[in-house]
Amino acid sequence: MTMTSTVTVSLASATPEQFGAWTAPHLRAMSLLAARLSSDAERDDVVQEALIRAWTKRAQFDPQRGTPSAWLLAITADQARRARRRRRPLLGFLPGRVRPIDEELDLAHAITGLSGRQRMAVDCFYFVGLDVAETAAVMRCSQGTVKSTLSDARNRLRMLLEGRDGPA
Repeated sequence: MTMTSTVTVSLASATPEQFGAWTAPHLRAMSLLAARLSSDAERDDVVQEALIRAWTKRAQFDPQRGTPSAWLLAITADQARRARRRRRPLLGFLPGRVRPIDEELDLAHAITGLSGRQRMAVDCFYFVGLDVAETAAVMRCSQGTVKSTLSDARNRLRMLLEGRDGPA
C-alpha cells in the first residue's frame, strides 16, 4: 500500500502519520455512519474510538478481503453499537410519551421502526453512500443479503409511512 508518493509500506508497519494519511479519505464516511448509528453528541467519540481500534488492529487489515473504507466503516459500526449499549435511556423516550401526529409521517421516525439489520443497510447504502458490495462488507454478509434487506426495508418503510403496520 502506498502511504506517500515515494514510500510503500504495509499498514502493519505504518507510522501514525502514515496511518493518518491512509484513513483521512474515509473520515467523512466514518463520521456520517457514526452520526446515523449514534447520537450527534457521540459521533466524534465513536469515530475516535473506531480510529483507535483500527490503529491497534491495523495488522489485521487484508486488502484481499475488502476495501479500506469497508474495513474502517465496519469498525465504526461496531463502535457505534458499543456506544448505544453504554447509553442510558433518555427520559424523552420513555413509554407513554405523546408524539405529535405529523411525526408519524417523518422518515427518520419511520426508520426507527426497521429492524437493526435493515437500519444498518439503509444507513450504509442511502445515508453514507456505500455501494452494495461495500455495504455487504460492513454488514459482514453477502451482496444478495444486502439487496434483500434493502428491499425488505423499503417495503417496511412504505407500510410505516402509509400508516399501515406490518411485520418488521
